[in-house]
Amino acid sequence: MDAVRILERPTNITWDYDEDADVLYLSIGEPRPAVGLDIGDGVVVRYDEAQGEVVGLTLLGLRARLLKSLAG
Repeated sequence: MDAVRILERPTNITWDYDEDADVLYLSIGEPRPAVGLDIGDGVVVRYDEAQGEVVGLTLLGLRARLLKSLAG
C-alpha cells in the first residue's frame, strides 16, 4: 500500500458546522472533491485519491457527543 499523507503542516484549516444535522466539516485548505471513508464512530475521513492525502474530516453527531461526554 502506498503511503498516505495526513498532515504536513497545513497552513489553512477551514470548518463549517451544520447545526440542523449536527455535523462538523473540517477541511485542510479549501474544501475540494474527495472520497469519503467511514472509519467508524461517526468519523468520515475525506481523502484525495489523486494526491494520496487526507483533505478533511466529517464528524457526525458532534453536539450529541459533547453533551454526552460532559454529562458523564
